[in-house]
Amino acid sequence: MVRLSRVLLKDAGSVIDKTLSDILVCPLSKQPLRVCEKTKSLVSDTIDVSFPIKDGIPCLVPKDGKILEEEGDASKA
Repeated sequence: MVRLSRVLLKDAGSVIDKTLSDILVCPLSKQPLRVCEKTKSLVSDTIDVSFPIKDGIPCLVPKDGKILEEEGDASKA
C-alpha cells in the first residue's frame, strides 16, 4: 500500500484532476480558479492571486496565496 501511495504521489504534482478544478473556487473572491500548468498553481483572475499545488493538493489557505504582478506576470500568458 505504501509503495502504491508513493507512486501515485510522485506524479500527483504535475496535474490536478479536471473534476476537482471545476468545483474549486477562490477562498477570497469565491470565483472560479484557473489551472496554470507552467507554475503548477491555481490562479484567481478576478483578484490576481495564485495558490500553489503541492504534491497534487491545492493549498487554498488565504495566507498561501501569492499576489501576481501587473502585466509582467508570465503565468497569465
